[in-house]
Amino acid sequence: MIILSNIHKLYDGTGATAGAIHERTDVWIDGGLIEKVRPHNPSPPQGSGVQIIDCSAYTVTPGLIDCHGHVTLWGVGNENLDRMNSPEAPFWAERILYRTLVHGGVTTLRDVGGATQVLKRLVEEEVLLGPRLKLAICMLSTTGGHADFRGPDRCCGELSRLWPAGPGRPSSIVDGPWECRKRVREIAACGGDLVKICASPGVVSPTDHLEHRDFTLEEMEAICDEAAGRGMYVAAHAHSHSGIRMAIESGVKDIQHISFMDEDLAELAYAKGCRVTPTSWVGQRLLESGEFNEFITSKVQAVSESHARAVKTAHASGLKLLAGTDPVLSDMHGRNYMELVALIQEGVPFLSAWFGATGLAAEQLGLLDTGTVVEGRRADLLVCSGDVVEEPSLLDSGVLVEVVKDGWGYRNGLPVIPQKTYGKAMDHALQAN
Repeated sequence: MIILSNIHKLYDGTGATAGAIHERTDVWIDGGLIEKVRPHNPSPPQGSGVQIIDCSAYTVTPGLIDCHGHVTLWGVGNENLDRMNSPEAPFWAERILYRTLVHGGVTTLRDVGGATQVLKRLVEEEVLLGPRLKLAICMLSTTGGHADFRGPDRCCGELSRLWPAGPGRPSSIVDGPWECRKRVREIAACGGDLVKICASPGVVSPTDHLEHRDFTLEEMEAICDEAAGRGMYVAAHAHSHSGIRMAIESGVKDIQHISFMDEDLAELAYAKGCRVTPTSWVGQRLLESGEFNEFITSKVQAVSESHARAVKTAHASGLKLLAGTDPVLSDMHGRNYMELVALIQEGVPFLSAWFGATGLAAEQLGLLDTGTVVEGRRADLLVCSGDVVEEPSLLDSGVLVEVVKDGWGYRNGLPVIPQKTYGKAMDHALQAN
């Protein structure tokens, strides 16, 4: 039994109101679960099986849930894509998983393109250290669309350099409604938890234009219908006005990026029960990077000019906002908390941003056992030496003391908490097999 005693400030992840904030609270952890959450007791139980940690100077939150991850993407330049398609790829994915958990504070991640069931299983078996995963496996788009990274000098038989087809991962490039249905069936057979589609062209893809179309409505309706028939929902990459509308009308439940969402689209999305994942930080980082050609840079600028306005519109309409990093640049991995900072900069109240990265995100992912600091849930927690609830930017300044996943610590910041290291994880995996 571990008791986080007299926590200075606790955000429990249950909502975006002051009722989710508690002061001077005790959290009891036993067997990887949260056993009790109660007002501070100055006379806690004693005994050899009880370890008490004084948290009077700490802020505690749920572990983060990142709703837009890519753990098999170290960057989108040619050199990085070649690396992620080489025999080195599993080692880079391991590095990303470790950074995301230990430095980024992410205990659960929805990978919306690239990762396969193999990575998910290896994390579950503790061969790899990382957040638990929910998988889309592919990012479906048409020939010449956002997932088609062959460039203008393509050859007919050439595979896209972005997550090409391989074991456990069918091709992301698909054309026609019946082929779309088949691809959804393949994703389901490969262990996918959801389907990710491109309802509009993208920013960093080499040949498509933002104002053009990717899938037709008939193709998108086929994907959404087939996914629903297999117990999966559809999340859509959607920047353009027409792409957002088509995604909503076809049955998509999670609209990502939303760069050109206006009031009419926000109202339509709300009426259809959609949620949105704005991915605010990636736009800021792409502007700062300066590593893209003129064509891609022009798309980045166009999106950046309207994105903050779209986020304000979405929030004002009552749409529920999820936090997603979209780490397409290597230095974004392990700084996933910066999405909270970016959302707040674009006008989202800080508690709404936190809710979108914890309890609300868990609900969207169909997880009833994490995302909140509530009795009976997994002990997935962040322990911080500063008030990261009101100022999440502090997480980028070294205040993250400990990341707890299933009751195990990963940073050795609170040694009383049993620590999970590669040696211990590998011992556990070998014993299990």
